[in-house]
Amino acid sequence: MTAPQRPLRADARRNRETVLDAAGELFAQRGDAVQMDEIAERAGLGVGTLYRHFADKQALLAAIIGRRFEAMTALARAADETEDPWTAFETLLYGYLESVQADAAFRFALLSPEEPRWNDIAVEKTDFSAITESIVQRAVDAGHLRDDFHARDFVLITRGAMANMTGANNWRRHVTLLLEGIRGPERRPDTGPSNHPRAHQSTIAFSRAEDDTPQPG
Repeated sequence: MTAPQRPLRADARRNRETVLDAAGELFAQRGDAVQMDEIAERAGLGVGTLYRHFADKQALLAAIIGRRFEAMTALARAADETEDPWTAFETLLYGYLESVQADAAFRFALLSPEEPRWNDIAVEKTDFSAITESIVQRAVDAGHLRDDFHARDFVLITRGAMANMTGANNWRRHVTLLLEGIRGPERRPDTGPSNHPRAHQSTIAFSRAEDDTPQPG
């Protein structure tokens, strides 16, 4: 078992946050082309200070994701307190995507070909995933989501929407259309359970085909 990390001093915490802000700005602007020395320069810190906090780019990407996951976990907890299972699911889904839309650095980090160090943010990832699974399962159990919908499908939907958060792409319209295909029998129109079952199968198959890389959650 590894020893717990000692809390950072106030100045070290400030330096770490400054590095993350600088890295986020540069990653959002230039993607994978950004080098560690450029991040240090943007942060106004020495390269040695940067490396004391982050061993490499993968560690930086993980930290950017972890910082956003903390906010996402608070959002998920609030959504989970909603009594209606479908409303809880929609609140989490749209809240997640609206938050991500405003954070280009997080989108880059999560979709980057550079594999983040997931072990560095295991706690943040686990907390968010556990609440998401609870919300999804509650909606499935209530018949508001199809019984073959899983938390991994939630991840694939969000990643597909994230990939379309550029230019004139209307991710909200795409997500709204997709939701029509994953509704359970309790959330369908009066036409009943036979309402276009193949629409769901095609939608989930398309989402899974969009990205086969390792996913959080």
